[in-house]
Amino acid sequence: MMGAAMNDSRPRIAVLPGDPSGVGPEMTARLLARAGNREAADVLLIADPVVLASGQRIAGETLDVLKVSCLEDVRFMPGRITWLACDLMQGRTPVLGESNAQSGAASLQALELATGAVEHGLVDAIVFAPLNKHSLRLGGLTHEDELRFLQHRFGVRSFVCEFNITGSLWTSRVTSHVPLKDVAALITRDGVGDAVRIIDSALRHAGIARPRIAVSGLNPHAGDGGSIGMEEIEIIAPAVAQLKAQGIDAQGPFSPDTVFIGARRGDYDAVVSMYHDQGQIAMKLMGFEQGVTLHGGLPIPVATSASGSAFDIAGRGIAKVEGLQHAFDLCVRMATRQQAVAEI
Repeated sequence: MMGAAMNDSRPRIAVLPGDPSGVGPEMTARLLARAGNREAADVLLIADPVVLASGQRIAGETLDVLKVSCLEDVRFMPGRITWLACDLMQGRTPVLGESNAQSGAASLQALELATGAVEHGLVDAIVFAPLNKHSLRLGGLTHEDELRFLQHRFGVRSFVCEFNITGSLWTSRVTSHVPLKDVAALITRDGVGDAVRIIDSALRHAGIARPRIAVSGLNPHAGDGGSIGMEEIEIIAPAVAQLKAQGIDAQGPFSPDTVFIGARRGDYDAVVSMYHDQGQIAMKLMGFEQGVTLHGGLPIPVATSASGSAFDIAGRGIAKVEGLQHAFDLCVRMATRQQAVAEI
């Protein structure tokens, strides 16, 4: 049974080092070495000892940790990191710079332990450093991605979606990690409606009273009046009209190649795209190293940096931590707001 996190004025955040073979462990060490983060939240670090040691060595940081061996022993001390030490690598030092089954399995098990911490009422949110989807699959992931794995673990039956956030601009999408050849068949009125409603709800939880949401078309020039496809006329526009009737400030469909110009200018709080790269390319160009991915539709905030596992620079000590910092800050804000609503 999923419990509520223990009463405390500070949110409690589970932090995971991501793929052991990538830059995640060093990013995590830098993130948790910042005193302001330890003051903003109680931190439960879920990490294998060799992964934590590797991350600290590469980052040149030494963390002050309170070590525990199981969820039942978890307790928090102000300003100090509680470390759930778990043997996920069987004592083997991570092989840096490549996808491999061992690192993928360790990442997957850490995610499972984090959901267990939520179920035990120990944490209000989860922040994880970059994962690698190929490694996750080599390590045993059978779901489409980690979001669907978490959806399964939490028993969520409703729509879930990745939000990508750069600065104050959010995006969601109707389809995600599917082949491009399958996208058009997956664009439905219900799908568009779900993607808009879920980001509208998340933005309200993040403190925006009436989110302004732009909806992208699927085809070049949003179909150009039907001459380059009918999805805009037959599916997307009717979905937007229905959303407006429900009181949501949705507009569109707009041409995919221009919608982000207005969004960057501040005309909208969010853009809903039809498929992965339609939104991701624009967002990463606007702020790759600062970007955040938030997993929407789950019972608690779950976030990571938008940058990937970056195998090409793993072990060099040059990975930027800004995106992970923004993910941590977002989870602190959302968990704090969730606590305040629960107390009303």
